[in-house]
Amino acid sequence: MISTVVARSLARRQVHYSWVALAVTFLTMLVMAGAIGAPGVLITPLRAEFGWDTADISAALALRFALFGLIGPFAAVFMNYYGVRRVMLVALAIVATGLGLSLFMTRFWQLVLCWGLLVGFGTGLTAMVLGATVATRWFSQRRGLALGLLAASSATGQLVFMPVMAALTEAYGWRMALCYVCAAIALVALLVGLLMRNHPADLDLAAYGADKAEPPAPRTQGMAQLLVTPLKVLVQVSSSWTFWVLFLTFFICGASTNGLIQTHFVSLCGDYGIALTTAAGVLAMMGIFDFIGTVGSGWLSDRFDNRWLLFWYYGLRGIALMLLPFSDFTLFGLSIFALLYGLDWIATVPPTVKLTAQRFGPQQANVVFGWIFAGHQLGAAFAAYGAGWTRTTFATYLPAFFVAGLLCLIAALLVLSIQPAKVATVATSGAQPA
Repeated sequence: MISTVVARSLARRQVHYSWVALAVTFLTMLVMAGAIGAPGVLITPLRAEFGWDTADISAALALRFALFGLIGPFAAVFMNYYGVRRVMLVALAIVATGLGLSLFMTRFWQLVLCWGLLVGFGTGLTAMVLGATVATRWFSQRRGLALGLLAASSATGQLVFMPVMAALTEAYGWRMALCYVCAAIALVALLVGLLMRNHPADLDLAAYGADKAEPPAPRTQGMAQLLVTPLKVLVQVSSSWTFWVLFLTFFICGASTNGLIQTHFVSLCGDYGIALTTAAGVLAMMGIFDFIGTVGSGWLSDRFDNRWLLFWYYGLRGIALMLLPFSDFTLFGLSIFALLYGLDWIATVPPTVKLTAQRFGPQQANVVFGWIFAGHQLGAAFAAYGAGWTRTTFATYLPAFFVAGLLCLIAALLVLSIQPAKVATVATSGAQPA
C-alpha cells in the first residue's frame, strides 16, 4: 500500500507516521465539521425558499446533533471491530449521500431524513471519539497536543467552509454551497483510502514515543456482544460523580457552542442587518482564535490541573455569551466577542479527554468519552431547537444567549467538585470510579 511506502520514506527522515495518521484524521474531522456547520449558513435561504420557520428547521438540526452524539459510544466499538479506516470511509460516504440527496429536497420530511438522520449518523461515526481513538492509539507522548490539534479541526472547518459557503450561497444559491462540501468530502475520502491505517502495528511501528510496537488486542467477541459493551460501560460508570460532572459540563459545552453559535449565530447577525458573508467572516474569525486556543489547551492539559483549565474555559465563555447582546452588533463589538469566545470554544475538549483517561483508564476511555460526548451533542440538540423556538416565539435569539452564559458559569463551578487526580480512584473492570 501507499501508506507503507510513505512510512518508510518518512522513517528515513526521522519523521514518525503517526503525524500522517493525525493529518488524515484532522482533514476528515474538518470536512465533517463543515457538514455539521453548513446549516448555520443555510437557515435563512431555506426559510426564504420553502417557507419553513426557524423552529421547524431547528428541530431537524437538533435530531442531527442528537444522533451525532449518541452514535459516539457505538462508533468506538465499530472502530475496534472493523477498523478506524473502514469506519471513516463509510462515514464520509453516508454524509456525502445525505448532503447530495438534500440538493433535490422539496418537503420538510426530506430535510429531516437528509440533514437529521443521514448527516447525524455519518458525522457521529467520526465525532471526537475518532480523535480520542487515533490520539490514544498513535501517540504515547504528546497525546495532549494531538488531541488539541484534532479538537481544533472544528474551528478550522469553520475557517475553511463558512465564508466560502456564504459567498457561494449569496452568488449561486445554497445548493452550490453544498456541492462545495461534497467535493471536499470526496477528496478527503481518497486520502483516507490511500494513507490511513488502523493501528501503528499495521506498519510494524510503535506509537509515537513508545519503546516497542504493540499489536492491537485480538477480537474475542462478536459484533452483537460488542454492541452491548457501551451499555455495560455506561452502567459501570453511572455511579461515578466524576462521570456525571463531565457529562453535564459537556452537555453545557454543546449547548453553548454547536447548538447555539454554530447553528444560529449567522441567523442572529442577520436579524441585526449584518450581511451573510460578514457574519460568516466573524464566525471564521472565531475559528482562527479557536484553533489557537484549542491547540494551546492541548499543550496546557499536559502540564496543569485539567479541572482548573475547565473552570477558566467555561467561566470565560459564559461571560462572553452574556456580553454579546451588549456588543450593539457592530463589527468592532463582534470582533471582541470572536476573540473572547473563540479562544475557549473547543478548548474544553483536551482537558475533558485527559480527565476521562485519568479517571477511567485507557482501555475503556474511548467508550466512556463516547458517552460524555453524547452529553455534548444532546446539549447541542437542546440549544439548536431551544434557540430556534425562542426566535420563532419571541422574534429574538437573545434569551437563549443569556441562558447559555448562565449555564457556562454553573459548569465552571461544577468541574471543581471533581476530586484531584491523586485521590481519585481509577475505574478498572469491577472497580468503582471516583
